[in-house]
Amino acid sequence: MSEGKNPVYTCTTSEGKFQVELFVNKMPYTASNWIGLAESGFYNGILFHRVIPNFMLQFGCPYTKNGQGRPGTGGPPGNSKFINLATKKEEKRDSGGKIKDELTAKISNEIGTLSMANTGRPNSGGSQFFINVRHNSFLDFFDDQTKSKHPVFGRVVAGMDVIKAIEKLGSQNGSTKKEIKMIKIEKA
Repeated sequence: MSEGKNPVYTCTTSEGKFQVELFVNKMPYTASNWIGLAESGFYNGILFHRVIPNFMLQFGCPYTKNGQGRPGTGGPPGNSKFINLATKKEEKRDSGGKIKDELTAKISNEIGTLSMANTGRPNSGGSQFFINVRHNSFLDFFDDQTKSKHPVFGRVVAGMDVIKAIEKLGSQNGSTKKEIKMIKIEKA
């Protein structure tokens, strides 16, 4: 199901497991950032903090884990590092934990894709991402419908039933009917 030798990770949530393929072949910088965070345990224990049916499931804010700060505004530690798996080069997040926008591969925000969340400003992504549960082409960085620029860096390859179950726990304002926790992420 994956494209060649791209890594696949198993995400174990309070609602079940799903697997994701990370597009190291097409989006090496962004995919490697996610993989570095996942392998460090950064995502373990974090909640899905914004779930909107027929739109997306957002995840990755550490404030949902530690109760400090406003959910949806946190990210990785400033000046932290990760290895770009394509170039083998060490990369560094900025002082706020943000990464550069990787606006290279024109992969649309289709159902089941993983896309980098950001504040709407350039180079403002970090650890937060979302899983599309509908085709959100207006979020594509190469689509001029809006100024939104959300690059796709992976996709769900197994467990869409779990994604649909999580989606059903959301609401139009993004709040969830119960806590939805990422228990752990491991290489498949």
